[in-house]
Amino acid sequence: MKFEEYNFTPEIMKGIAAMGFKRPTDIQYRAIPPIMRGEDVLAIAQTGTGKTAAFAIPVLNKLQLQKDNARRVDGVKCIVLVPTHELAMQITEVFEQVCKFTNLNILGIYGGVEQESQIDDLENGIDVLIATPGRMFDLISQGHLRVHRVEILVLDEADLMLDLGFLKDIRDLTAKLPMRRQTLFFSATINNRIKKLAYLIINQNAIRIKISPKDPVTKNVEHAVIFIEMDDKRFFLERIINENPDSKILVFVRTKVRAERVKSAMSRVNINALTIHSDRDQHERTNILDLFKKGKERVLIATDITARGIDIPDVDIVINYDLPDLAENYVHRVGRTGRGKNKGRALSFCSADEKDKLTAIEEVLGKPIAVLEVSQQDVLDVQLLSDESSNDYMKLIEAEEAYQKTKKKKNKRK
Repeated sequence: MKFEEYNFTPEIMKGIAAMGFKRPTDIQYRAIPPIMRGEDVLAIAQTGTGKTAAFAIPVLNKLQLQKDNARRVDGVKCIVLVPTHELAMQITEVFEQVCKFTNLNILGIYGGVEQESQIDDLENGIDVLIATPGRMFDLISQGHLRVHRVEILVLDEADLMLDLGFLKDIRDLTAKLPMRRQTLFFSATINNRIKKLAYLIINQNAIRIKISPKDPVTKNVEHAVIFIEMDDKRFFLERIINENPDSKILVFVRTKVRAERVKSAMSRVNINALTIHSDRDQHERTNILDLFKKGKERVLIATDITARGIDIPDVDIVINYDLPDLAENYVHRVGRTGRGKNKGRALSFCSADEKDKLTAIEEVLGKPIAVLEVSQQDVLDVQLLSDESSNDYMKLIEAEEAYQKTKKKKNKRK
């Protein structure tokens, strides 16, 4: 089926065409019809399969039809709630591309930036609001954001929002919304606990969609694990970066402190890397992502703040320098590569202390991750890449050679 076969408005079709979309992905094919019919939807699909467009296109088409019919425009008509600033910016961009040729107004709001411009935009009239919970409630409490006419509520990366404790925020929001509304719940992963929480928000008769449930990691990603000691991780990372000089590499660590330490370790061996984590202000985070997206820097070291839903073009390799504390985040991390029709690679470093984390990840996947065997010689080889290790190793070699020469001279004298 092609997009032109749907009964979209000409303006929406023009936006879809400008984005280069011709045929819907599986999640789009299955989600668009029920959304256009006004039904609640609970959709689970692999990351990188086009989930954002799966709800953006039908939502915008519905709103465009309403606005063409000159319905009242006071108050926001659709709220898309997301867990992170970066995801809010990305989804805003997708919505703006789809409705580029319409008369709909889109706004993304999130913390870390001044409120004044966001307030001005709200006062001028907004149809779709993409927001993080904190800034959204700030603007509601200040009276700048009116939600009494919201017809559609979208929760994206909803499992993370519920898992991070945003349930009360979501319930507080839904209490302010009209009873008759459409609720869309989208994510790449879900477990039974989150599913129960989801049904506190969406209609019990919601259309349930699950794409490729047997393997949450897309087939476009070749992923494996390598068992190495914690102290050897930096040497293997250095080797991978040096052996792939034309590749865009995204490295995930558990904490912001680790991110800076790994960056320093790479700097000592003359490898430039960017870091992104919660200690960066919003302006820094935006600039860093922009540099990495445009390929001006090819190595980005990140915490899980960028693992969820962020679409970074052409990431060739994902390295799980540290295995994630939350097993489901493995799927989101490796999903930063192999997006759309692209192929990608993901490699996880697993130390002895992380084997329980690996077990949890494999339970989520429903199968073991392929193991990349490493010999002791491989460990020695990568250690020699480090200036510090090379110097230490060469000192040992030189000492051994000096000892052997001295030993030979003594034997000759005898």
